[in-house]
Amino acid sequence: MARINKVLIANRGEIACRIARSCRELGIASVAVCSEADADALHVRSADEHRVVGPARAQHSYLNIDKLIEAALDTGADAVHPGYGFLAENTRFAEASAAAGLTWIGPRPDSIRDMGDKARARGIAMEAGVPVLPGSVPITSANLGDLDAAAKRIGFPVLVKASAGGGGIGMQRVDAPEQLQRAVQSTQGLAKANFGDETVFLEKFIPRARHIEVQVLGHGDGQAIHLFERECSIQRRYQKIIEEAPSSALDESIRAQMTEAAVALASSQTYAGAGTVEFVFDDETGGFYFLEMNTRIQVEHPVTEMITGEDIVAHQIRIAGEDHPGLVQEAIGRRGHAIEFRVYAEDPYANFLPQPGLIERFEIPRDDDDVRVDGGYESGSRVSPYYDPLIAKVIVRGGDRQEAIEHALAVFSRSRIEGIRTNVPFLIGVLRHEAFGRGETLTSFIKDHESALLQAGQ
Repeated sequence: MARINKVLIANRGEIACRIARSCRELGIASVAVCSEADADALHVRSADEHRVVGPARAQHSYLNIDKLIEAALDTGADAVHPGYGFLAENTRFAEASAAAGLTWIGPRPDSIRDMGDKARARGIAMEAGVPVLPGSVPITSANLGDLDAAAKRIGFPVLVKASAGGGGIGMQRVDAPEQLQRAVQSTQGLAKANFGDETVFLEKFIPRARHIEVQVLGHGDGQAIHLFERECSIQRRYQKIIEEAPSSALDESIRAQMTEAAVALASSQTYAGAGTVEFVFDDETGGFYFLEMNTRIQVEHPVTEMITGEDIVAHQIRIAGEDHPGLVQEAIGRRGHAIEFRVYAEDPYANFLPQPGLIERFEIPRDDDDVRVDGGYESGSRVSPYYDPLIAKVIVRGGDRQEAIEHALAVFSRSRIEGIRTNVPFLIGVLRHEAFGRGETLTSFIKDHESALLQAGQ
């Protein structure tokens, strides 16, 4: 395969800016795509050239495979980077790109397909010797009669999860048998509407859980390495808002077991490129269990880059272009403790409703190498109502966790985002909370402390 010379970035916002930066550092040209609503967006100006691919609504622009392929061919791009979200885990887009003679910067379509089906991925993980939570076989309308027996075998509480898709869409906790049928049917409806597949499955619910994931890089030949773990337990409605690396919950023995399990899974699939193996960690027993594998770059990848010094996007591009130097595990180190914050255009005091509008002032201090801001907006940018309201990610590092927390508070105290409301006050509330300071970061953290967090941020 020839060296990659020009990449079409099939995304928008901060991740498109991020990919353009790595392309520039590698000496590779980049092409941005945009909807008509994004014609003057920062990601458009971050690339070497751009193409408008359709109207504002994503299904007519960023999700229009034919238009994206046409833009790549028209500009002479020889590769496609899908980023995250949109079409990043869409096998049809990966296959269409390859059919058009373009290099897909991501894993093979069969890897995307296998890991995108959560029920199938559970089976693959078990075959690779990775611990998996007790769960059920895939459930459709044809075998609803098996529900009660499956739930009884697993034991309540259980989670009802869509087999396809992600983002926590439709996921429901069920505590008693009489709630089960309704929860399954509700999740099936949402799964069908969002992913075109009604299949769900049941999984054991861990009451005191943490969400911990391992970043892996597969060389595509059965060899893989890890870039350690990050904890993503601070979530609101199953959406992560704060991530940190390393996890304060793991000792070196458990860390070694978890990272080895993630590498074993990637190696068993001859995985190519960057991926994330996600685990649920039982805070009571110290056990960990496979949750899912994401076959793309993650929103939270910068927190791993901050402690390892590795450019994960650059690794993706090199692996796809068969120009990778062949990293070995011994070469990967880590330094300090990093925390990443997702800054959203939303109002924490109005049920986190999105806040589209003009950003009159956007200033986040970046005084040293221990502060990084990955953003898709700047002063004068307009946040559109058509897309996800994530406007920036702020990543800070300290010598240890406490130093990182103090550093983050100092950065936010000097930040100014004006013209729209953001969730920064809520993030400050989390940082100030005693339980967060003690490292008691369960996935139920926000639900358990929401009123106090809102007050602390005022």
